[in-house]
Amino acid sequence: MISNNFKLPFGGKAIVYGGDFREVLPVVPSGTRQDIVNASLSSFYIWDYCKVLRLKKNTRLTVGSELHDITQTKTFAQWLLDLGEGNIGGSNDGDAIIDIPDDILMMDSVDPISDLIDFVYPSIFQNFKNANFF
Repeated sequence: MISNNFKLPFGGKAIVYGGDFREVLPVVPSGTRQDIVNASLSSFYIWDYCKVLRLKKNTRLTVGSELHDITQTKTFAQWLLDLGEGNIGGSNDGDAIIDIPDDILMMDSVDPISDLIDFVYPSIFQNFKNANFF
């Protein structure tokens, strides 16, 4: 019996694409926004053959955290997802005004870049030569 897999993309073999396609856009030299969207995977002819699976739980951000921190992390993660899906800020034709919650703003900082680095990478300057730190 002859297989019909030759009619399918990649001969019917399963191919896994990973990542956030909003973050990893194709490069189109001198391209417009529409050119870039048209060059993305979701506009490619094989997209009709793709099955999209979504992760529901981000365990990496909550390992070893206190319950209060986990709740804050989940709230922030949901806000980021809503932002990425275009559910925040009204209609978006390329420009949108987004209200950022006060609890994630750095309001009273003399050096906001250094403060952000210290928050995201605590003790990085003391440990940058320690490979185990990373």
